[in-house]
Amino acid sequence: MTTVDVGTGLSALLDDDAALAAAVAGAELPALLPALAHLTGDLTLVADELRPPLRLRPDMVEPQGGMSEAAQELGRRRALAALAAFRDGGAVPAPEPDDDTLRRLMRFVAGDVADDYLPLMSHELGLPLDAGAPGWTVEQVAPGRTVEVVVIGAGMSGLVTAHRLRQAGVEVTVLERNADVGGVWLENGYPGARLDTPNFAYSFSFDQRPDWPHQFSARDDVWGYFRDVADRFDLRGCVRFGHEVVEAVFDDATRRWTVRARRAGGPDVVLEADAVVSATGQLNKPNLPDIPGRERFAGPSWHTARWRDDVDLTGRRVAVIGTGASAYQVVPSIVDRVDALSVFQRTPPWMVPTPTYHDPTPDEQLRLLRELPYYHRWLRFVQFWTSVEGRRPFMEVDPGWEHPISVSPANEALRQALVAHLERRFGDRPDLLAKVVPGYAPGSKRMMRDNGVWPAALKREHVDLVTDAITEITPDGVRTADGVLHEADVLIYATGFRASDFLAPITVRGRDGADLHERWDGDARAHLGVHVPGFPNLFCVFGPNTGLVINGSILLFSEIAVHHILGCLRLLLESGAATVEVRRDVHDAFNERVDAGNALMAWGVATVNSWYRNAKGRASQVWPFTVLDYWRMVREPRPSDFHIERAPTPQPEERQ
Repeated sequence: MTTVDVGTGLSALLDDDAALAAAVAGAELPALLPALAHLTGDLTLVADELRPPLRLRPDMVEPQGGMSEAAQELGRRRALAALAAFRDGGAVPAPEPDDDTLRRLMRFVAGDVADDYLPLMSHELGLPLDAGAPGWTVEQVAPGRTVEVVVIGAGMSGLVTAHRLRQAGVEVTVLERNADVGGVWLENGYPGARLDTPNFAYSFSFDQRPDWPHQFSARDDVWGYFRDVADRFDLRGCVRFGHEVVEAVFDDATRRWTVRARRAGGPDVVLEADAVVSATGQLNKPNLPDIPGRERFAGPSWHTARWRDDVDLTGRRVAVIGTGASAYQVVPSIVDRVDALSVFQRTPPWMVPTPTYHDPTPDEQLRLLRELPYYHRWLRFVQFWTSVEGRRPFMEVDPGWEHPISVSPANEALRQALVAHLERRFGDRPDLLAKVVPGYAPGSKRMMRDNGVWPAALKREHVDLVTDAITEITPDGVRTADGVLHEADVLIYATGFRASDFLAPITVRGRDGADLHERWDGDARAHLGVHVPGFPNLFCVFGPNTGLVINGSILLFSEIAVHHILGCLRLLLESGAATVEVRRDVHDAFNERVDAGNALMAWGVATVNSWYRNAKGRASQVWPFTVLDYWRMVREPRPSDFHIERAPTPQPEERQ
């Protein structure tokens, strides 16, 4: 029996022929056609002649998935006919598709992919609803036993961790240093902050929002989504806000963890738990550059992740250090307010054409998303699939390719397309063009989405793009290697994060008192990004080598990792054990494989500065393989990879 509710909104839309035609005309056909086939059971909507090729050009995905004009017209006619028949038949939804039909619908979008992909695709489609739920509880697996878990952080990874643990009946406490949920989206409230991933791909599979107001939503909408998730799933009750974790210590005798958190204006809080999950993320520790004289600057100064709304930039001389992602969003947002703007660039970013980057979701599209059952799920699925391997093929190293910059023929095709885009944007300013064309392979570091606002800002008369190296900061501004003092009233650091400092500055001690940060020595490694030998029942979400930079969604990776962690807890419960700890040989073999994989990607062979690499030069942040590889490797734990130990037997008290 179908669970879809055809509400009054869809009924009103079906009765308004003009509005319906407008909605279909503005729809994304690669999503609309399978959504309608799903709703109505009419499989002519997903016939081969309508299948979108979903070709990825070097610079962007083609509009309407690359469907020809004739195919688009045929698709719209069939969609309108199907909707009319659905209305005239009483608007009765078709039964939920069986497995064969669902595979056919998914392959309409994805092509003739191997069956291995189908479980991952169903998970992202969200059908059946909440496909990623644990499917078991502590009481079912080990009646009478309890499991206590402390989660560090209430950002996006912490929220999904808490939700899944609670679904499994695990006792969970989340310790969050801030006053609200949201993590990076709470802390990064600078002007212009927004997603560079399409909205629908940046949401949980179990809580898909249908009415994102923009195609790439602004910070407040994204933060609002995570706050709503916390409310909808009643997660705030297990979060202790204003609690900053400073220490986590494993007790060899009891095989439990002790976690200490600092509270502003109050005594430290100490909790004991069977397991600890780090959901602290990678981009949460602002990086302030080691520039001589930084503390001597006389005016206000701050990092973009600690934006100061109390300082009015109107009519001020402002210096922005950095041209990475935050600067790329801040500079166009403040350029009209300031009197003079100096932008200091160490390395120019590659710009990917994205004309709709700031565009609102069209009204017709919003109406379909709100009213037409399944449409938002299939649109999310299309966005997922076009990014599941993303631009990865363009970043793969061809060992036989010889070129001073690019790493393969495909990478060179991408480089030429992006250079041509820069020439179109800056062709009227040869002085700027010479500064903004990168001298490294695309994919070596983060690429930016461009809809024209960054080039327009740099071309303003009161803006100066400075490429000379900074030698010092003085009370009055920034001095560069050419001896020029660039005077400023306000100094803004758009210098990124200490992404490789996982779990810092928390003191973490495992077996025999081993210090995690001493063990890592600046080069964090973890099996599957989750486990570290010598630290039983310590799990990381969004840990080392799980960052996604060209394919997939970090929310999907977090969901996969959390499913794995719950699988580990189930292993403990089913075996009556106390701890699960990865074997050293398994950990080392995995990291050798990851390093070899990164060596075959543009960022792995590049020498350009990037947050993808740590201070030792190793790519410790980035996942080098496919999304499907992560699904296969991580989702279900293999018991043979771990030491699983029972709880110590209590000894009788000695007689006095």
